[in-house]
Amino acid sequence: MARFPFSAIVGQDEMKQALLIAAVDPAIGGVMVFGDRGTGKSTAARALAGLMPPISAAKDCVYGCSKEDQARYPDVCGSGPMRKRAVPFVDLPLGATEDRVLGALDLERALRSGEKAFEPGLLAKAHRGFLYIDEINLLEDHLVDLLLDVAASGENVVEREGLSVRHPARFVLIGSGNPEEGELRPQLLDRFGLSVEVRTPGDIDTRVEIMRRCARQEADQQAFADEWADEEEAVLKRIDRGRKRLAKVDVPDAMLVKAAELCMAVGADGLRGELTVMRAARAVAALEGAKKVGEAQLMAVAPSALRHRLRRDVLDETGSAARIERAIAEVF
Repeated sequence: MARFPFSAIVGQDEMKQALLIAAVDPAIGGVMVFGDRGTGKSTAARALAGLMPPISAAKDCVYGCSKEDQARYPDVCGSGPMRKRAVPFVDLPLGATEDRVLGALDLERALRSGEKAFEPGLLAKAHRGFLYIDEINLLEDHLVDLLLDVAASGENVVEREGLSVRHPARFVLIGSGNPEEGELRPQLLDRFGLSVEVRTPGDIDTRVEIMRRCARQEADQQAFADEWADEEEAVLKRIDRGRKRLAKVDVPDAMLVKAAELCMAVGADGLRGELTVMRAARAVAALEGAKKVGEAQLMAVAPSALRHRLRRDVLDETGSAARIERAIAEVF
């Protein structure tokens, strides 16, 4: 079935904004999407990956290496000519083993020829693309640890069975889950760049429009894709321009102070909060074509950058969103 157009997704603006931020700045640290079943979490992630322009990668390279990767990892990337290929989108199943995720010894080749060779895992396939984990809160904690470590470093190192392999593994990690089925450990959740909460739409008009668009897409996928082609092209251009502008966007000291004050007001642990607010605000400014970060960008990203970093307050029964709104009102 053809992907659903990203721009045709009704509502869920915060989730779409977080995914666009990650597309512009993959180093943001990934996106965690918690919410009700059937609210478009995986649909939005797949739609964004399918929207991205093809990448230029080394021919026949299982890692999809770029020219820069070829220079840095000559042993694994080779030196073949470059070819266009689609941006990878890899689903990581809950039952995946560590060997399946990281890669391991190619047993068939070892038994056939006695040669030790590396069989790349899912992280290799996800290089320069998206790694999506549905129900990530049910994934074994040690695997989540490994994924976050690799996502942060952009490199996967495997040393086992006499093998020592180092290969590039830069990807946007997207996790989704239903909090009713268990929460992610706070230590792990904190390491995600952005966290988004999605809810089932509460108004009739939105729910009816969702049904209309799904029906049109199921009836004629190509016609529906053509209907949204202009909007999809506009989103693609925003991402492309945002990537090019990102390094040039200025973050004034006054905004750094505001970001720090905001994190102190909500009681965020550590400094990941400030760093993520700054990076996310800069990405939003780049998407909007602004030359520097202002208060509007900080306020736009604060909920998704901070809601999963708040200390639990037994005396405050209000949700994280309300606490962040109060802090924004105090700081700004």
